[in-house]
Amino acid sequence: MPTLSALHIYPLKSCAPRTQDAAVVEPRGLLHDRRWMVVDANGKIVTGRVQSRLTLIRALPDDAALLLEAPGMPALRAAPPAADSERMNTDVWGAAVSPLLAADVAHAWLSRFLGLPCRLVYMDEKCTRLVKAKYDGQYGEDDDQVSFADAFPLLLVSQAALDQLNAKLAAPVPILRFRPNLVVAGAEPHAEDAWKRIRIGAIEFDVVKPDVRCVFTTVDFERGERDPSGEPLRTLITYRRTPSGVTFGQYLIPRGTGMLRVGDQVEVLQVLG
Repeated sequence: MPTLSALHIYPLKSCAPRTQDAAVVEPRGLLHDRRWMVVDANGKIVTGRVQSRLTLIRALPDDAALLLEAPGMPALRAAPPAADSERMNTDVWGAAVSPLLAADVAHAWLSRFLGLPCRLVYMDEKCTRLVKAKYDGQYGEDDDQVSFADAFPLLLVSQAALDQLNAKLAAPVPILRFRPNLVVAGAEPHAEDAWKRIRIGAIEFDVVKPDVRCVFTTVDFERGERDPSGEPLRTLITYRRTPSGVTFGQYLIPRGTGMLRVGDQVEVLQVLG
């Protein structure tokens, strides 16, 4: 039976990954995953697709606060904004959201490191973003929520899919190039494409949609730079292209809450077809 082989969170959207032995599943995704985000001076989302240096920022949750570290920068503790702080109207790929603005010191820290005027925003409990706000309501239930993640609460990738890809590459890439929350071992390459509902440990998940990959997969997060070869996207195009785009991994919506631990069994409850 497949098992959960790794757990990852990204406390600040597009920041360096954090690997954990266990994680709490909430309706919006894993606890502390993508609850903070960077926006530019006009309130537009800033991600590693364009600002690859974001991947060099190490973000560590400290209760509701966020500890930020980056090369050449002093460490900074960004306190969670008060509930009555100013909110900013922005969006995540077209889905409207109104997070709280962090303190000016956090804006200045990020602006200095990224080299452009920007601000830090925080998703508190009152800041809701519905899964159905994207893709014209095709996926999920009416009350399903998501963090600042691109579209759905969690992303799952199989280790075998990465192994198959790396066998085709001149220089292997780490699985974190694909920014998964959950990595599964012991399944066939891309077996997750056929899954419809699974159970990991005691928690069930709907497997709702393949992840259509973008240029962010070409960013070497340890250097904060794009790979000039265009890999692994360049190779993925040769065998993972679909009418929707190049897919790799599957999005999940949790149908329960609780704790996940590395080593948990992954049970396939329902498949497509």
